[in-house]
Amino acid sequence: MLRLILRELLFRKGHAFLMLSGLVSVSALATAYFTTETAAARETTRVARDLGFNLRILPKETDMDAYWFQGFSDHTLPEESVNKLANADGVFMTFNHLMASLRQKIMIQGREVVLVGVAPTVTSPDKKKRPMGFSIDSGKLHVGYQIGVRLGLKAGDTLNISGQDFEVERVMVEYGTEEDIYAYGSLKDVQTLTDKEGRINEIKAIDCLCLTSDQDPASILRAELEKMLPDAKVIQDRVQADARARQRQMVQKKFAFLSPFLMTVGAVWVAVLSVLNVRERRSEIGVWRALGKGGVTLGGMFLGKAILLGLLGGFIGFWIGNALALSVGPGIFQVTAKAIQTEWSYLVWSVIATPVLAAAAAFIPAMMAVVQDPADTLRES
Repeated sequence: MLRLILRELLFRKGHAFLMLSGLVSVSALATAYFTTETAAARETTRVARDLGFNLRILPKETDMDAYWFQGFSDHTLPEESVNKLANADGVFMTFNHLMASLRQKIMIQGREVVLVGVAPTVTSPDKKKRPMGFSIDSGKLHVGYQIGVRLGLKAGDTLNISGQDFEVERVMVEYGTEEDIYAYGSLKDVQTLTDKEGRINEIKAIDCLCLTSDQDPASILRAELEKMLPDAKVIQDRVQADARARQRQMVQKKFAFLSPFLMTVGAVWVAVLSVLNVRERRSEIGVWRALGKGGVTLGGMFLGKAILLGLLGGFIGFWIGNALALSVGPGIFQVTAKAIQTEWSYLVWSVIATPVLAAAAAFIPAMMAVVQDPADTLRES
């Protein structure tokens, strides 16, 4: 059978070339598309993450009027609350990127500023997630833009706060928000300066809920938190959370729509060429049948031809599509450009899926060849 298929390919080079070209094109486009979609999903996640935290976990007794007015809660939680939350079963299915902080107003050179102590972000232990936010070493400060301008500070300067010297590690860029009058230090340093050792007044996080739920996401988050941390409450930035979820859903829907479309185009191409091949060879097929060649032989030849070309087309198409994705991807997805790489699993799928696709598309034309009556075919010719 293999010998028969190879002779068939060599005898009808033009038809074989057209079919191979179609399969290579589909495989290349699919590989390039799936590789860039993987990059797009990664880019979307990173960009959405960089929008910032969209959850605030506060002490339960926090007066929200006072909180929104001054930017922090007057009440505190034990510092171990963040570890208790992180270690709760399934917490990272609801919350992600937990960062504990302590915010207090303090006088620096006669002017009131908000001093923020931040702890390293806690992420899921079983996922390779880059922590959000930033961590600050003890004895260092990151000062807001307005503080830096007002006090004439620059990186490397020393700033005295309540009798303790701190090194200004950097002056932050102008954000145009209240953060321009924040001074960030390590959580331990700020706890010591404000006499609140072991206490925090806010945990920032990102929710992992999508908009597909019929229930209000904020209600789900509050119900989960009530079980894990009953002495706290959660406030959700709904606008940011919804924007993040809609962006994820848009990428997923586009992927779900275009993937079948690419497969359909390839199948139609192979099917049309196979039908034309069968029609052009009606008399030849009739002679073969009259000489005693069975339906299994003829069907096997057409299907085998499609499968063999599918294997070759899938292999060649993967390398073309991979090269295309690696060349154009970094220019499109600049945030995660370094993460775009060869997805070797797609090579396996390409050399499996392309022959299956080709065989499925060629099945009906092959059956047309098998069921032809040789007497009717030869009479027509």
